[in-house]
Amino acid sequence: MPQGRPARVPDDGLTTRQRRNRPLVIVHTGEMKGKSTAAFGLALRAWNQGWPIGVFQFVKSAKWRVGEESALRALGRLHEQTGEGGPVTWHKMGEGWSWIQRPGTEADHAADAREGWEQVRRDLAAQTHTLYVLDEFTYPIKWGWVDVGDVVATLRDRPGHQHVVITGRDADPLLVEAADLVVEMTKVKHPMDAGQKGQRGIEW
Repeated sequence: MPQGRPARVPDDGLTTRQRRNRPLVIVHTGEMKGKSTAAFGLALRAWNQGWPIGVFQFVKSAKWRVGEESALRALGRLHEQTGEGGPVTWHKMGEGWSWIQRPGTEADHAADAREGWEQVRRDLAAQTHTLYVLDEFTYPIKWGWVDVGDVVATLRDRPGHQHVVITGRDADPLLVEAADLVVEMTKVKHPMDAGQKGQRGIEW
């Protein structure tokens, strides 16, 4: 896409404006860090446009307050107080379903993930948000807790003008095929390769 111009213009009967403003499904996947970071960057842009934002964290511990959460919640409060930007809703699903060990069985976590997805479905049907960030959502799909066919069909049939960005490693091929924009984060170098652990302000 040289200078932001598409390589081809499809014969789909849409005007340039209609095609440009078509709502997107975006997937950030791959082994490297930065997938959620990029998604929350989109959320900042969306807030600036005055869009309602819904964040759904599917893996990270509900007790873990990441920097993006604090910042976006503060922006949500600013919207409530001044009308600037857009409203922000933040949902945390489950208690550390990846590397953080928390009480509860896998069945409990799977049930929480399904309820989280049902909340997303309800919000999509109600057109609650303009941007949805489904953070680490590839994992409940990979683990079979949420049906990928249902996800693809729901996203395909969502009403109105709603953008959805999904993050996480190992995105299901059906999800990749259904998405409009897919980014794969590939590692070239990482400080951890030299024995350096994550640090404040960079990883959280």
